[in-house]
Amino acid sequence: MGREIVLFKSKERKSRQEVSDFLHKLADKVASGNLVLKQGQEEVNLELPDNLILEIEVEDEHKRNKGVRHELEIELKWYDNDDAGGPLELE
Repeated sequence: MGREIVLFKSKERKSRQEVSDFLHKLADKVASGNLVLKQGQEEVNLELPDNLILEIEVEDEHKRNKGVRHELEIELKWYDNDDAGGPLELE
């Protein structure tokens, strides 16, 4: 079994508009194939292949003191030298 190494991690509260702006900019970077994430002194440069694995998950978790926490996870994954791709439609 492989070992996971976290190269970059960020978590911060933003307005819905700020999140939307970030996701639009992220989409442009994904389309270009080059993505640089930077926060303070931390930086990671990603060269993205033409084919990615897109994983979307929606969860509800009941928190005792705060109520229901809703979560939308969007993950992009890829393997070195992987040219396979599959269709997903966004409606």
